[in-house]
Amino acid sequence: MNELTTINIHEAINHLKKKDFSVLELIGAHFKRIEETKHLNAFITSNYDKAMDSAKKSDSIIRENKMRNLEGIPIAVKDNFCTKNIRTTASSKILHNFVPQYESTVTRNMLNEGCIITGKTSLDEFGMGSSNKTSFFGKVKNPVGKNKMEYHVPGGSSGGSAVAVSSFSSMGALGTDTGGSIRQPAAFCGVVGLKPTYGRCSRFGIMAFASSLDQAGSLTRTVEDASIMLRTMASYDKKDSTSSRNSLENLLLPISEDISKLNIGIPTEYMKENIASDIFNSWEMSAKWLKEGGANLVEIDLPHSKYSLSTYYIISSAEASSNLSRYDGIRFGYRSNDNNIKDLYVNSRSDGFGEEVKRRIMIGTYVLSKGHYDSYYLHALKVRQLIKQDFINAFKKVDAIILPTTPYPAPPLNKNTDNPIEMYMNDIFTVPASLAGIPAISLPVGLTKDGRPTSIQVMGPSFKENTILKVGKFIETAANFSKIKNQEKML
Repeated sequence: MNELTTINIHEAINHLKKKDFSVLELIGAHFKRIEETKHLNAFITSNYDKAMDSAKKSDSIIRENKMRNLEGIPIAVKDNFCTKNIRTTASSKILHNFVPQYESTVTRNMLNEGCIITGKTSLDEFGMGSSNKTSFFGKVKNPVGKNKMEYHVPGGSSGGSAVAVSSFSSMGALGTDTGGSIRQPAAFCGVVGLKPTYGRCSRFGIMAFASSLDQAGSLTRTVEDASIMLRTMASYDKKDSTSSRNSLENLLLPISEDISKLNIGIPTEYMKENIASDIFNSWEMSAKWLKEGGANLVEIDLPHSKYSLSTYYIISSAEASSNLSRYDGIRFGYRSNDNNIKDLYVNSRSDGFGEEVKRRIMIGTYVLSKGHYDSYYLHALKVRQLIKQDFINAFKKVDAIILPTTPYPAPPLNKNTDNPIEMYMNDIFTVPASLAGIPAISLPVGLTKDGRPTSIQVMGPSFKENTILKVGKFIETAANFSKIKNQEKML
């Protein structure tokens, strides 16, 4: 492994400023690493030619001392961000040959600051899944773990992005989080996953799954790198009616680690959940570190959180049913060979969508149908407001909340299950923050006995990313996870 692929974003920026190496060397090393880790199936589409051309331009800019915030930094992009003239599939057969003619706002922001897109990463089809096993392009393998005979699940839906970062194929990656799709794969792969406040980053150009929940975020190897990427990604966007004008000035580096005056919430309800012992121990250890650092631990109640999963899957499926109606085989994407218009619609969608996507479309259509709208969808919206109010009440007492990111570490990749409920249960700790629209960050703190990461999630009030970054940075320093992981052979 080339040492250029093991440094972090903030380190690479400093080295490039000093001209210790060229952008061309940096990008070349990462494409070599992508080839070495091809068996992990993290990438769907390579952007090699354009990336190498961009690297030459970045080197010229650096020579002229006009370096931008992310000049020459290799970034992988989840394949549901529309990227101009680069194939964008959402890991679905129905879009297997779709090439957008426009750029998403988030990727445009990143490109404007000099980042270089190395490729598009795999995901669960249209973001629907927690394992990255529903992709049309095949399963993605988690590189972390001792057992070389058996790979583990990378998590989803941003599993390809998490694996790209964890395997040192990319310094950072873009993901989207609807109910935990950044945080959960970050936890399984031992990287940092940040979901900003809903509205912090524009959704324009992101293929919609559930519009009231979808939010762009990042996967990185450090909390500091997550902060750097957020400052670049986030912006007000008049093309997105949910985009926020809130200032990002509170994300100036360096991130303070002084948590001595903070109140940290511990939700008592979740202690009753079935949590793997290694995960629970990491939660207790993180709380201990915070207390030793001067923070005040406060038990809090989130009484409606037990309804989060059912509320989430009703709302998200309903919105998915509406959003995915545009894929009809007529205007773009996969089209069946039928001449009859009805058969064309039916067969294009039946053949183009995978089983999990069709399941959620059916659920969503059902809960929106006459006779069921009031009983399911409208009721779920009311419960969502109660869940959001629980957090508002909690944040009157505390500055941040810590929870495990997942109830258990990454399961075996080839574990056979026909029960989708098992997959949905992966999101039990991540869904509440999505429903409430609050920011949350997942960071690794240790390893199980067989080498699988254990992670902690920090949640904060809306638009208080600086608070969760501060708490996350403190836990990251205390855990010293990078030292732990470097002692393991990952591939």
